[in-house]
Amino acid sequence: MIKSPLSQISHPIKEELERFEDLFKRSMKSNVGLVDLIARYIIRQKGKKIRPLLVLLSAKLSGGVSERTYRGAVLVELLHTATLIHDDVVDNADKRRGFWSINKVFKNKIAVLMGDYLLSKGLMIAVEGKDFDFLEVMTNTVKRMSEGELLQIRKTRKLDIDEETYFKIIADKTASLLETCCEIGALSATSNPDYILGMRKFGEYIGMSFQIRDDILDYEGSLSTIGKPVGGDIKEKKITLPLIYSLNQVSKSEAAEIKKMIKNGKKEESVNEIIDFVRAHKGIDYAIQTASEYSSKAKEILKGFPESQSKLALEALVDFIIDRKN
Repeated sequence: MIKSPLSQISHPIKEELERFEDLFKRSMKSNVGLVDLIARYIIRQKGKKIRPLLVLLSAKLSGGVSERTYRGAVLVELLHTATLIHDDVVDNADKRRGFWSINKVFKNKIAVLMGDYLLSKGLMIAVEGKDFDFLEVMTNTVKRMSEGELLQIRKTRKLDIDEETYFKIIADKTASLLETCCEIGALSATSNPDYILGMRKFGEYIGMSFQIRDDILDYEGSLSTIGKPVGGDIKEKKITLPLIYSLNQVSKSEAAEIKKMIKNGKKEESVNEIIDFVRAHKGIDYAIQTASEYSSKAKEILKGFPESQSKLALEALVDFIIDRKN
């Protein structure tokens, strides 16, 4: 049986991940039957678990995994799960990882409350463990994620996102949480400020690369090969890096015509025409190059850490993120 890239990357912390999984399941337990029912449904939806993986590997690289590390990993995964549930409500999404979304099965009101429950459980775990440094990092992250989402919504309505705004949005919406994972991992293992800052910057860079790669996938392949519908961002009127670059390569009148196509509907022929436009003007190539630059920065950060299996695993994770197809 061929191992998946992520299972190979997680090999240095295989036992730690198993312990995390057990603690994560226990963290969601409640005396309320409906909460337990939804929690079991969430656990069945096996994601990539990149965020706890980052916490554990960052800790191991910075000094070693401790009880604090596990609390940090559970905290970020609870927060991440809560934001996914809330995102599905906002987006009116029907499915998540091949399963019906919580809002589809249990309706919006229950989904929002379940997201609130998971967030509060994460905060309680940090308070009970007196991990106040985690709370400081995490509350700032929640603020940034909310601001990034709201900025994107406002800019999407006007279709006026430029590169500077795009990078601000993805730094806050996506990279901030991966940055937090790495910082919390380091904080749980060391007081060395260089290690803590280094891991935070590493998380920021891979977060930027991760989101740019995700945006590239919207213009590549087919649903069967990438696991997400091609043109989904276009249909949602999201202007991402490949399109931003391409719009900058043409006249204002041609750019206005493309924006008009985006604004006026979700017709398949319009989506295909926009994808062809981006390909013709090298928008995908530019985005791939930009994602690769962030990946290179992430690998450069790792040079400041001692050689270890965890360091090799993080280097492999950088490659996985830039090469991923879903």
